Amino acid sequence: GGMARPTFVLGLCAALLAALAQGAHLQSSANPIRRVVSMLQAMQQKVEKEGETERKLYEKFQCFCQTAGGDLSASISAAEARVPDVGKDIEAAQGKLTQAKADLKRAQTDRSAAEASMSEATALREKEAAAFAKEKAEHVTNIGAIRKAVTALEKGMAGSFLQTPSAQVLRGLAVESQEMGDADRQELVAFLSEEAPQSGEITGILKQLGEEMSKDLAEITATEEEAAKSCEAMLAAKKKEAASLSETVETKMQQIGELGVSIERKKQDLSDTEAALLEDKKYLVDLEKSCATKKSEWEERSKTRAEE
Repeated sequence: GGMARPTFVLGLCAALLAALAQGAHLQSSANPIRRVVSMLQAMQQKVEKEGETERKLYEKFQCFCQTAGGDLSASISAAEARVPDVGKDIEAAQGKLTQAKADLKRAQTDRSAAEASMSEATALREKEAAAFAKEKAEHVTNIGAIRKAVTALEKGMAGSFLQTPSAQVLRGLAVESQEMGDADRQELVAFLSEEAPQSGEITGILKQLGEEMSKDLAEITATEEEAAKSCEAMLAAKKKEAASLSETVETKMQQIGELGVSIERKKQDLSDTEAALLEDKKYLVDLEKSCATKKSEWEERSKTRAEE
């Protein structure tokens, strides 16, 4: 730029001298002064053309500076707004993840408790059913022995009855039964030991004992049936509860997995956004510096061209 003017002047002087020298030897050639003027005009056009080309290139560069700068500024603004939003999204997702894990743990604990309740109730029910079966069997045996004894007494066959297994059952019952008074017990024991003759009184004692035992059997049977029904209802409710809790466990496990993936993606998104933001800021600084330098150079170049 600074050397352009002296170079141009020197070129002009050299062209002028050459034209004058040639004009002295070639009388038939064109006017030397005209040739110099033509050369000057051609050189001026070349300079102007170069200047126009330079100006167009500069204008394109300036357009790029404005467009790229605007785009970068918009990108930076969007990223600066996005970073805290993504951070909030991650925080919210982590809160949901913590809650989902707590829900999962509670559902698993509740399901285990429901299953333990079912196991305990089933074991207790089996124990109660076994006890009932044993007690029922004893009542049935005793009632059967009493009926055989009453039938034998009514037929006058007490002697042969006393030699049967049923008589042996009554002997045990007479000792163990809590449902007879002492007087009745003594009389029954004496009859079964063949120490007292048969009488209508013994028949009455046996019938009354049979009725009381049948009543007891009906009561324990009703109690057993009610217990079985109650247990069945409880087991059905617990089974339904356990099934519902299993669904909750599956749902929460799926939710935890999805939240985990989502959080990792959001963290990656945040990392990428922050990295792009830094890169854009650095590039914008470089761009502004480059554009400012080009503008300064163009202004200096324009000033020099104007002087030429």
